[in-house]
Amino acid sequence: MFISKSKYVAGCQCPKILWMDQHMPDQFDESVMNTAILTTGNEVGDLAMRYFGRFVEVPYERGAYADMARMTEELLAAGEPTICEATFMKDGCFCMVDILRAGADGVDLIEVKSSTHAKDYHLTDIAFQLWLVERCGLRVKSASLMHLNPEYVREGELDLKQLFTLEDVTDVARARAQEVPRTVQELTRLCEQPTEPDLPLGPQCSSPFECGYRPWCWRDVPQPNVHQIGRLRAARAWELHEAGIVSFADAAAAIQAGALDLNPRQVDQVMAEVHQLDDVVRAEETRAFLDTLAYPLYYLDFETLMPAVPPYDGMRPYQQLPTQYSLHWQDAPGAVPQHAEFLAEPGLDPRRAIAERLCADIPSDACVVAYNMAFEKARLRELAERFPDLREHLMAIHDNMADLMVPFARGSYYSRAMQGSCSIKHVLPALFPDDPELDYATLKGVQNGGQAMDAYAALADCGPEEAARVREQLLRYCELDTFAMVKIVDKLRHAAAP
Repeated sequence: MFISKSKYVAGCQCPKILWMDQHMPDQFDESVMNTAILTTGNEVGDLAMRYFGRFVEVPYERGAYADMARMTEELLAAGEPTICEATFMKDGCFCMVDILRAGADGVDLIEVKSSTHAKDYHLTDIAFQLWLVERCGLRVKSASLMHLNPEYVREGELDLKQLFTLEDVTDVARARAQEVPRTVQELTRLCEQPTEPDLPLGPQCSSPFECGYRPWCWRDVPQPNVHQIGRLRAARAWELHEAGIVSFADAAAAIQAGALDLNPRQVDQVMAEVHQLDDVVRAEETRAFLDTLAYPLYYLDFETLMPAVPPYDGMRPYQQLPTQYSLHWQDAPGAVPQHAEFLAEPGLDPRRAIAERLCADIPSDACVVAYNMAFEKARLRELAERFPDLREHLMAIHDNMADLMVPFARGSYYSRAMQGSCSIKHVLPALFPDDPELDYATLKGVQNGGQAMDAYAALADCGPEEAARVREQLLRYCELDTFAMVKIVDKLRHAAAP
């Protein structure tokens, strides 16, 4: 078996992943793959190559790893000081070092990550590299992780020395490297066995990565199960699982016996499912929430990008960049809603234009509703900080906001179809199960926030006809988010009526 650094990290998460890769790859669920994350990693990696100035990159060619390793040897022999994607192979193990700094007395390894801090599996990754590079005859002087600096604020041209943080992890990498030979041997032995490994389920099924083989391994776990109880900590769910409380029926019996303490909303979820109960409506609580809303009532939803590398002045890595909003408003309960929308032109800083349109579309004294309003409020604060001349109006919108998620998060209204979630993507179909007008699945092209991010990011590279089509898809998706809020408030009024 051929073990790369990514396979080694996967094997440390769960050895069965490598067995499945080799023996049952057709069971892999491709939906766990996030191409946006891969694209971001490539973008950050390309920038990091320039951190030390001049460099030589070993060109990647799938399957030609031996040729890449020979080229690395030649570059080292020629005295190249900085080699990117330096490749090493020995005894069935393989790695590409993101940045290799070579000197007369040894080499420095630098592993580039697009995160803003070091994670535990990053250390496992670089430990494997350190072990293999030294197996190939080189002396490793240091091992470092290079990641994005969350405190960096762009002003003018990108400053790579400030954008990236270089964190020395030599000691911990060298300590973990001592475990690599035994782990490689065990992974190889397990993968060579003909029968499926009988390994217990556990936190490794989703940490540090969601496993693509989870549907296969979990095929006999009852649905629903304790891991689907809303807002139940993963560690607590595993404690229950290991104690034999797995299904909702198990959980209900434990609750009734006084052996399981859940919050009221979690109890509602379990009991509603087990006993097939109708919707739970706590009318007084729901009316109390509705009484906080004042008309004319505005419903606001932002769509954003979250670029790893800040594209504009005043931005940090992974800071949300608002690119679009939808706005519905009603003059009175039950009134026909009116609608306004904004979608920025790609390739331009959208912040000033979106801030000005918000101030034009929303009166400073209006009551504004958002779903999970912390997100919208954060964007408004950022815009207010960026544009002092608009600050007063933007902060007035911010300060007059109500959160439509509250009655669902508190359990004032619960439907079994919500499956323990208070996300609008679960609440809406639960409240309106047979309404195609309120079904995200009927939308063309863009049906969720991730797709909206990807679609907007790709707009700059679209031709005019394709761009017009994608823009329409983005507008209709965002419009549904705010129209959905209008309908949800109407539904709550009807359900809580005396």
